[in-house]
Amino acid sequence: MSDERPSRATEAFFGRRRGKPLRPRQSAAMDEIRPAYAVDLSRPAPSDLRELFSAPVDDVRLEIGFGGGEHLLHEHVRFPQSGFIGVEPFVTGMAKFVMALAETAPGNVRIHDDDATQLLDWLPEDSIAGIDLFYPDPWPKRRHWKRRFISPANLDRFARVLRPGGRFRFASDIDHYVNWTLLACRTHEAFDWQAASADDWRTPYEAWPGTRYEAKALREGRTPAYLTFTRR
Repeated sequence: MSDERPSRATEAFFGRRRGKPLRPRQSAAMDEIRPAYAVDLSRPAPSDLRELFSAPVDDVRLEIGFGGGEHLLHEHVRFPQSGFIGVEPFVTGMAKFVMALAETAPGNVRIHDDDATQLLDWLPEDSIAGIDLFYPDPWPKRRHWKRRFISPANLDRFARVLRPGGRFRFASDIDHYVNWTLLACRTHEAFDWQAASADDWRTPYEAWPGTRYEAKALREGRTPAYLTFTRR
């Protein structure tokens, strides 16, 4: 399998992976339920990603760094005809999400609990209808900017797996990271920014459920921005 993957090096774009020790039920869910939903990167990706799902789906979407999973849980119910792959390396967030999956046993969700670049390099070209990256770690110190997920290399990865017309959505409450992302995407030849006025990036996405991190940002007086780009 390693010979079939791009040789591009990966780098961890997340910080710590563990917080407080998991509760017994969370540990049990990670051991017993998570494997049934995990994407197996040791095997070649199917040429048609819809084969990953036990439920019939029309397309596949990807959410990177889903945190507590509020948005992903909302979307997989709202769009049962779509398959969703969620990525979250932080163990506590993944454990909470897996416990929620155990209650509904959806056939249109798969997960990856490690570096998203590994998954992106595994995916076939033009296989993804949409990529969501909401409230990623902003790495505010200048010496850490190289660890921001939005970079020319990762936008190349997005461009490879997104089908033409596919959407990349980015939300953040950190002005510098919003500007960073806007500049990077407008510089990249594969992406068009979908905005005609300021309201287009100040207004949350349609049926947006919010996240716990966003609620904290609003309480602390930070204003989120919601960017949308399409793959040319």
